[in-house]
Amino acid sequence: MTRAAALADSRAREFEFQASDHRAIAALVYDEVGILLPDGKAQLVYGRIAPRVRACGLTSFADYVAHIGRDAEERGRAIDALTTNHTSFFRENHHFEDFVERIWPPLADRLAKGGRVRLWSAACSSGEEPYSWLMAMFGNDRAAAQRLLKTDLRMLATDVSPSVLNTARAGRYSKDTMRTVPASLRSVWTGGDGDQLVVDPVLRDAIAFRPLNLLGDWPMKGRFDTIFCRNVMIYFDEPTKERLLARLGERLEVGGMLYIGHSERLIGAVQDKFRCIGRTAYQKIAA
Repeated sequence: MTRAAALADSRAREFEFQASDHRAIAALVYDEVGILLPDGKAQLVYGRIAPRVRACGLTSFADYVAHIGRDAEERGRAIDALTTNHTSFFRENHHFEDFVERIWPPLADRLAKGGRVRLWSAACSSGEEPYSWLMAMFGNDRAAAQRLLKTDLRMLATDVSPSVLNTARAGRYSKDTMRTVPASLRSVWTGGDGDQLVVDPVLRDAIAFRPLNLLGDWPMKGRFDTIFCRNVMIYFDEPTKERLLARLGERLEVGGMLYIGHSERLIGAVQDKFRCIGRTAYQKIAA
């Protein structure tokens, strides 16, 4: 951007927004949730935070930076506003297909014999991933699904953003959003409500949606049989990715599966504990 264009852009803005304001917000977001917001993201930061500046009755970003430094609740709202939540139903469907074909049958057999199964959607956003996962697992057989859900099967779905978790818990989506759900599954697992579709309560009640910062404390004590943590690490730097992968590896059972995004890879010491058995699908082979 030329100096003249930058000046015109600044005059068009409702609030004063300096480079130092952007860097202060970027540093806070990095420290809290590990997301990188380089200088090239300044306009994105302005666009997403300006409504919060307005809501707080402030006149500049400098005032807002000072405000979130002492107000933890508003700081959370700022981070929520800056969290990117791009997702869709059956996104990267090869992961669901792989799970259903290879991983789910022995887990279902374990449940039938009285065992336990634990699944974790580690960045569930507005719920499309965990709902897709359950639909893929259960297929068209609603009665069989209800029987399985009476066993020791638990699915945890977490995200750092409270607003998207509210959407996930409601399970209410536009018909356009649901277009990527196969018609046979859509007819079994959703009901119409005007121009929206609502996920069946059988699925909604099967998922524990919880707030969780992947870089913070994890209250879960046990290990998981499969973890989906997809398209999250693309926002992190290499040291943050390495730390997160190590923690995810620790929370998987030996033999458990880790699915990550199509542009993500395992890095660091955790690589020695996994083998790649599909497209960004990794099985834990060592404790």
